[in-house]
Amino acid sequence: MDRTTAPTIAILSAGELEARLGEFGELLRACVEDGASIGFVLPFGQAESVAFWEQRVLPGVREESVVLLAALLDGRVAGSVQLGCDTMPNQRHRAEVRKLLVHPAFRRRGIARRLMAALETLAIRHGRTLLTLDTRTGDSAEPLYRSLGFRTVGVIPGYCRDTILERLDPTTIMYKQLGQPAHP
Repeated sequence: MDRTTAPTIAILSAGELEARLGEFGELLRACVEDGASIGFVLPFGQAESVAFWEQRVLPGVREESVVLLAALLDGRVAGSVQLGCDTMPNQRHRAEVRKLLVHPAFRRRGIARRLMAALETLAIRHGRTLLTLDTRTGDSAEPLYRSLGFRTVGVIPGYCRDTILERLDPTTIMYKQLGQPAHP
């Protein structure tokens, strides 16, 4: 596959997610096996991965409280991110960035940046002016988010278990105000 081919970024419906549950399962499983701290620990199989998408993501997509973006390369799911709009009434201006994933075979091609740019555009379209997220402190995603204009609120020690090792890792809480100039 040509490394210069740009992915197509698409909003997936509940039906499209259902039709691609196996692909999304493979995406999540590959990222976890590569050490991504996204809520799961090894061993982590395909069935457990598919169940996450079916039980935790699909209901929100159906209810339209979660928007699922996919990066498609040659028709294959190469990455995804979710915009969580299921906030309380006093937080309708805010959304959460969830599970930014790029399959290890497709990394270093700008897919994460393209997904995040599409997510920001979508957030604004949904009237969301503040994005929040958390990422394991020190992961490669942290400088990516900073370069996209996210600011660090703080670090919570011992927040999550490491994917592979028997230890607790800290998480960094970040935010970005949309429609504002990026902060250095």
